[in-house]
Amino acid sequence: MNFEAIIPFLAVLIVVLFLLFAGFLLFVKAEKKLSNQLLATFLTVTAIDISAFFYTTIIELPLSIEMLRNSVSAFKNPLLFLYILSIIYSNFKLKGKHLVHLLPWVITISVLTPNFFLVDDEAKITFLKSYNQNIEIQFLDYFGDFLSLSYLIAEVYYITRYRKLLLENFTDKAAFENYNWLKQLVILLFVGQVLTWVKNYSRINFNLENTNTLRTIILLFGVFLICWLFLKAVNSPKLFKGIDVDLKTSQEIKSSKEDIEINQQITALKKYMMAEKPYLNPALTIRILAENLNLSSRDLSILINQNLKQHFFDFVNVYRIEDAKAILKNAAKKEITILEVLYQVGFNSKSSFNTAFKKHTGTTPTEYRKQFL
Repeated sequence: MNFEAIIPFLAVLIVVLFLLFAGFLLFVKAEKKLSNQLLATFLTVTAIDISAFFYTTIIELPLSIEMLRNSVSAFKNPLLFLYILSIIYSNFKLKGKHLVHLLPWVITISVLTPNFFLVDDEAKITFLKSYNQNIEIQFLDYFGDFLSLSYLIAEVYYITRYRKLLLENFTDKAAFENYNWLKQLVILLFVGQVLTWVKNYSRINFNLENTNTLRTIILLFGVFLICWLFLKAVNSPKLFKGIDVDLKTSQEIKSSKEDIEINQQITALKKYMMAEKPYLNPALTIRILAENLNLSSRDLSILINQNLKQHFFDFVNVYRIEDAKAILKNAAKKEITILEVLYQVGFNSKSSFNTAFKKHTGTTPTEYRKQFL
């Protein structure tokens, strides 16, 4: 198959799709405009990078401008990282400290300046003819791979921390939509990054045919990615609510309370849960429960996560499941459907109820009911 002829077509398709979606993100009404702006900029930068496969047949840029165009890829990892932070944190704002993410581009330009930007056109042409053999390019290739891996590790860290914060502060499964979206996004981008690493290795060590095959695969993956992004945007318009940027996990908070006070608070907490049944509220959060107990969210988080060794999510669900078990084994309530049961005890979706029930009992609600009726 003639991949060399397919590559420009796929590149044009991706650039058009990326730019259209970027435009959509910039003009659509959204609560979190910064997130849309960061993702739109990431898509635009990626489109500029991919345009290398076809733009030379349309326009010839000055050599220095061409190298600057090539260097925009240094912005992709920082933009994606900042986008992920803006999704995680509802009050995320760009600050002066985020200028550090310009360093990859600054380093790229600085490395290329002595032997490319400061020389005449003839020397630039010579540099480009032996592009992959230049020590500057070899350094930037390794530097780029190192940065990509570093940013990926940072993204995984923040997304994992995000999940922990959700488990410690929320019980509504809807609060986890952002986490699931980001997890899927990072997995797909990791696949794309691995393909890129393999393609770069092939470009240096194998023939052009193998490299073009890998380029075609990457471009097809790009088409799939943009279609997936668009479907997510259409089907999940309420994504991206986020959490407070100052919210900390229980492990990041130190307690100064004595054991006697802790035990008293645990006793009061359990009595309140049994007497008032706050867990029947499907939107219960640790902040709401803390206010009802006249505690700070910080102290209640430590109490549940550090002293009871449970996430808030699991702590609340235990009470819900116990109520559900009582209903399911009550012969007088056998006409109540499973769907009605889950709503009565504080769940708001069948899937989350079934998952929690099986986790705590080892069986499904239907099977559990059959044991008693």
